[in-house]
Amino acid sequence: MSVPAFAVKHVTVHHARRHFRWVRWHPMFKPSHESLLIQNAEIDRLELPRIQDETELEALKADGSLVPIVSSETLRIEPSLDPSRRYCRPWTLDFVDDISQAYYNRFHQQIQVNSAVRTVKVQRKLRRRNRNAAPAEGDTASSHLAGVTVDLQRRGMTKEQILWMEHYLFYMKALGLVEPEEERRHWCFHIMVSGHYSEWRETQNIVPLERPDNDHPDSDTPQTQVALGSGSN
Repeated sequence: MSVPAFAVKHVTVHHARRHFRWVRWHPMFKPSHESLLIQNAEIDRLELPRIQDETELEALKADGSLVPIVSSETLRIEPSLDPSRRYCRPWTLDFVDDISQAYYNRFHQQIQVNSAVRTVKVQRKLRRRNRNAAPAEGDTASSHLAGVTVDLQRRGMTKEQILWMEHYLFYMKALGLVEPEEERRHWCFHIMVSGHYSEWRETQNIVPLERPDNDHPDSDTPQTQVALGSGSN
């Protein structure tokens, strides 16, 4: 009895490959517990309140303690940001005006404000949605609650633009005028501005932008100095 012959068929199995896009994250200003303490220490030094609710927020607007952030040729505002929260302290606005003008002078593009003043009530809601958000109370509470802080959008910036921002902020931080963090979740520069900023600003008209470190040896050195938005010197 003969046994039927079966042809052996060679089948090539193609395994699907998954392609992952790894994004290098080496910020100059990593968020930290220490940074939150520094931010809150400055708020305490200035004896500023953490704004509890809309009633307190409106009162601070009415007496000029908080001033509006307005779109301009050099500055745009995230459309989803509630108009009632497009406010900050006067010296914080001075900083925003200066950095947006310097950035525009260098790149001919606007900087975007993603967030500014918040109330404790808003921060609590945010923290329920985002576990990485700063607390609404305590010595590490969000500095947005005092109106001294803005978030400037980092997403969409080129490598050169990010380096320029980091160098600008490095110089300001070295002078004790800002306390910055680079937030990965929202891809923004979180910047607390010291109450000393406006006083310092009146004596300056140029910010040098030398390379502060060797973290990026293969990059081009950005513009070495930029003019402030104003200055009496």
